[in-house]
Amino acid sequence: MLDVHGVNDVRQTEIRTAEPLMPGPSAFEFEMAIESLKRHKSLRIDQVPPELIKAGGRTFHSEIHKLA
Repeated sequence: MLDVHGVNDVRQTEIRTAEPLMPGPSAFEFEMAIESLKRHKSLRIDQVPPELIKAGGRTFHSEIHKLA
């Protein structure tokens, strides 16, 4: 699957995929996704309640967006 051609350390290789990389969500898309979160839902795999994300404010949302 990986085209390593004699390289012993896979971290040094460039990984090529058949699919183009998609850009991350824009700040606007990210804000719209946060706005659409529903309160009082079961926690997902990240164990972060939507209430916490919604209450975080713009600075918190901006920092989370940088991670995406």
